[in-house]
Amino acid sequence: MVLGHSGGAHDELSLLTSWTFDPLAVVAIAAAAFLYYRRAQTLAQRGAPVAVWRRASFGVGLALLALALFSPIDAWGEQQFFFVHMVQHVLIGELAPLAIVAGLTGPLLRPLLAYHWVQRLRVLAHPLVAWPLWAFNLYLWHMPFLYEGALGNDFVHALEHISFFTAGALFWAPVLEPLPAPAWFGSGVKLLYIVAARFTSMVLGNVFLWVDGPVYHAYEHNVERFGISAAADQGIAGSVMMIVDSVVTIAAIAWLFLKLASESERRQKLIEGGVEPEAAARAVRYGRGA
Repeated sequence: MVLGHSGGAHDELSLLTSWTFDPLAVVAIAAAAFLYYRRAQTLAQRGAPVAVWRRASFGVGLALLALALFSPIDAWGEQQFFFVHMVQHVLIGELAPLAIVAGLTGPLLRPLLAYHWVQRLRVLAHPLVAWPLWAFNLYLWHMPFLYEGALGNDFVHALEHISFFTAGALFWAPVLEPLPAPAWFGSGVKLLYIVAARFTSMVLGNVFLWVDGPVYHAYEHNVERFGISAAADQGIAGSVMMIVDSVVTIAAIAWLFLKLASESERRQKLIEGGVEPEAAARAVRYGRGA
């Protein structure tokens, strides 16, 4: 049900205090935290500790997921505002996967990679697979019949969130390389990969920003809610999408430019020291330049 001003202060207050804890989501997040930090502790005992910033990043990613799924963001996004729902999807599909993948390393993933079916699924993280899969998933779930279908069905809504998170994690995997990406997918190509993806999502953001009339009937209403009309709601949603994309893109571009400069300098030093160019490039790319 979509609430408006007619719901009164009681409905508005209930939305503000509507923290919901889905048991399956709680168990999944708690299990991920337990397994990650237990494995990190094991590696530390073996003399191969996980960097503090990686552990912190993984924790931030799980916290962002919890915020998106359990806080009033969930209720407000479903029942009141499209732009709040967009905030939820940005958290689940972009920021949380980015933080979680940044917290992963090969040694952390080694027990999982022992399963043959996981090894076979690694093809999904190939950049030529991950990018189109991410783009297709983004546009598919924003089709009106699926988007509104998810609003009215808990199972479909959960599937939507899982799809957004999985596609986001696969997208960032070849960029951050917790496991090696193809040799040709160096920092320069990663730069193009990210820029192309951001343009893809910005097209969708512009649709929400400039299209005439609400795209989703669920967010149509004749009166303003808290001073925000249906048209303004949709415009804010498009702006949220574009602003977050821009910030992430600028940060990624800055990181990759610095990485390119640093790799070039270290690679040249290794080559001058007698290391074969290919071996030098590989060593520098995976932090073994020393």
